[in-house]
Amino acid sequence: MKIYTKTGDKGLTSLFGGTRVSKHNLRIESYGNIDELNAQIGFLRDSISQNELKEVLLAIQNQLFTLGAMLATDPDKQTLKNGKARLNIPKISKADVLNLEHQIDMFNETLPEMTHFILPGGHPMVSICHIARTCCRKAERRIVALQELSFVDEVILEYINRLSDYLFVFARKLAALNHVDEILWMPEKQ
Repeated sequence: MKIYTKTGDKGLTSLFGGTRVSKHNLRIESYGNIDELNAQIGFLRDSISQNELKEVLLAIQNQLFTLGAMLATDPDKQTLKNGKARLNIPKISKADVLNLEHQIDMFNETLPEMTHFILPGGHPMVSICHIARTCCRKAERRIVALQELSFVDEVILEYINRLSDYLFVFARKLAALNHVDEILWMPEKQ
């Protein structure tokens, strides 16, 4: 596969299906933010030593790649002339959302009850996880903006919304595993 094609040198790129759009198109920004999130989760995965947690994050990275492909497909060209789906890969599903919810619930069973908002930090892994969480929220905002203008499968937003919750709880779990006190937000009283 050739890495450079020179077809984007004038600020345009192609969606899956061939439609040419500006590189600042909301659809491009949406899956670009998913790509950034995926890279942050890769950074987080590389900083963790527990193989079980690494495997969970790798599965999420694969799901994010699928989600990005779903976003990169022109909604008007989702099917070929013969009626087959243009994107011949498994799609993100409600089961993927439910799996994230299940993992959040499992983590929460082992964590202390939250009594305050928590500030990011306390350990490099916790901070990296919070950076990934904020990238997830940024991606969600772009996808919501895209959804106002064009078709976006509703399971994509459900998955991204739940993933940001998952990353928050994952950061708490990392703090516990590393015996780090969470930094509580304690606003000064005026």
